[in-house]
Amino acid sequence: MYLGRIISIGSNDKGTYASYRVSSRSFPNRKSVVNGERIAIVPTEGSENDIYKNPYISYNCVDIIDDVCVITNGSHTDIIAGKIREGMNLRDSLALSLLAMDYEKDDYNTPRIGAAINKDGNGFIGIVTDSSLEVIKVNPNEAYYISTYEHNSPRSVEYDVASAEEASDYIFGEGAFSEFTNPVTSCAAFNSGDKWEFAYKNPVE
Repeated sequence: MYLGRIISIGSNDKGTYASYRVSSRSFPNRKSVVNGERIAIVPTEGSENDIYKNPYISYNCVDIIDDVCVITNGSHTDIIAGKIREGMNLRDSLALSLLAMDYEKDDYNTPRIGAAINKDGNGFIGIVTDSSLEVIKVNPNEAYYISTYEHNSPRSVEYDVASAEEASDYIFGEGAFSEFTNPVTSCAAFNSGDKWEFAYKNPVE
């Protein structure tokens, strides 16, 4: 089953995670790159001109604000993170930014998905489509995922990971995510109590 881009957030007794996977049939030549407290999705070497074909394929997908991790499938990462830095709460930052940015105006009306979670496992995950807006609460010791296609409402998921590397590998193709096709790259942030650590998986490199 093809789900497009996928986000998952949650926590367990080992820590709190936020993970993201790009699945693509049209633009598979992309990778995750760490840049300070952010992770970006960018074209691989030799495919830089793809951004002129589709403006939505390159963006910051992860941003850290103190003890909060924001993770999305597009440029609304920066908008959500900016609202949180200004003092807005996680729910309103996510909901307002999704509503304001709206779905992507491409050939598929691709939804924008996003989430924000603090190190204690309190967070929100949501989506805006061409017909709806949904944001739900994620509590400590819960885990949810959402995708741009098919599974485009938050779903509970078993996600027993203990590091950023495990979280990145898991969403790329393990457990429940092994059934979903066309993985391109994945990344994750994990916080075991001190700070957020990053990992990514770029099989095309």
